[in-house]
Amino acid sequence: MLRLLLLLTLSLLPLAAGAAPDRYRLDPVHTRVLFAIEHAGFSQALGTVSGSEGVLQFDPDDWTSAQLDVSVPIHRLDLGDDKWNQATLARNLLDGERFPQARFVSDRVEPIDARHARVFGQLSLRGVTREVVLDVTLNALKRHPLPPFRRTAGFSATTTLSRAEFGIDAWKSVIGDRVELRIEVEAVRDGNAEAPTAPSDIPSTPPDDTLQDAADAALKLEQGNHP
Repeated sequence: MLRLLLLLTLSLLPLAAGAAPDRYRLDPVHTRVLFAIEHAGFSQALGTVSGSEGVLQFDPDDWTSAQLDVSVPIHRLDLGDDKWNQATLARNLLDGERFPQARFVSDRVEPIDARHARVFGQLSLRGVTREVVLDVTLNALKRHPLPPFRRTAGFSATTTLSRAEFGIDAWKSVIGDRVELRIEVEAVRDGNAEAPTAPSDIPSTPPDDTLQDAADAALKLEQGNHP
């Protein structure tokens, strides 16, 4: 009997070792990107983007097997002012009408300890793709206390970008180049989660000159307030 149990245990080991990481679906309500960028040397303008969607594969015992594919709806950017939102989404900056989404796809993960890692991946923004490195902290991985009580993973991440590297170089006298990102993510375990639709690098619609004119007017007015 003991021999039989031993053989059964040994036969199951390869299955356990080859088990795939759990699959999680990003919760767009509780996932948000906060960005900070210099405003004419006076302050750091703060904005957020809500509604990100994507898929995470994650095993807390093997960070190197983690994979992330997330879409960020740039058109939902919010700086707290409608005119500034329009100006930021105009074609000489984020060009949100033609490129309404950004996308991050991980390449590899370098664990630091049980709760921290560096995630390397490709960020596509405004038709340009560059490598970005996220400093990630695992906040919690447990059953959610509210219905439907799904197993949930929570992360915080930070990184810094150069907007010029993504071809966003207008209004240098008003807007800084360095963009600091803080990302808060909640992801719910879902074996059926699907990766977001890939945004096209080719603009699908022509630019709206009316929107651009309004954006330029807003930025010129702002610049005029700083003699």
